[in-house]
Amino acid sequence: MVWRVGLTGGIGSGKSAVAELFQAQGATIIDADAIAHELTAPGGAAIASARTAFGPDYLTPEGALDRGAMRRLAFADPTARKRLEGILHPLIRAECDARIRRLASADFSCYAVLVVPLLVESGDYRSRVVRICVVDCPEEIQIARVMARSGLSRQNTAAILAAQASRAERLVAADDVIDNTGALAALGPQVAALHARYLELAGSR
Repeated sequence: MVWRVGLTGGIGSGKSAVAELFQAQGATIIDADAIAHELTAPGGAAIASARTAFGPDYLTPEGALDRGAMRRLAFADPTARKRLEGILHPLIRAECDARIRRLASADFSCYAVLVVPLLVESGDYRSRVVRICVVDCPEEIQIARVMARSGLSRQNTAAILAAQASRAERLVAADDVIDNTGALAALGPQVAALHARYLELAGSR
């Protein structure tokens, strides 16, 4: 059995930076967002269903999902977001499970980190991972980071946050919390300490 940590946090919390640090420590990263990009690339497994559900206007000329157009639709029509999630989430979960099975069949001696932005929202997160690590910071910092990196308006960024679990809900679900309120340099020691703890727990299972 592969020992699994679920890494989650709201948009702009710093999950990607933390995942990179865990990977540098030797953990295997399985990133749900990266899988979603693969599924919605030209020829991806989600494209046919997306075309049926939303029409060709939501695909790029190359045949990928037009993420900008879909984002605008999701803001205007929450049922569209639910339809897209209904297409993507089962495919993402199946691919995550497949990657875990491949690790289990190999000579795997570390642990896996599942990076899942909507882990808490999934409802059955405790059945998927042994431990939950939340990357946390105040919502105002999340909003500022997202606006700076993506050019989204404050209104659109706040709408994304509102569609996710609240900060309080994630913290209630957390076994471990990484504080990303300050500088990126502060993340390294926190990840190193958790890595040592996870190796200990994985080895004693």
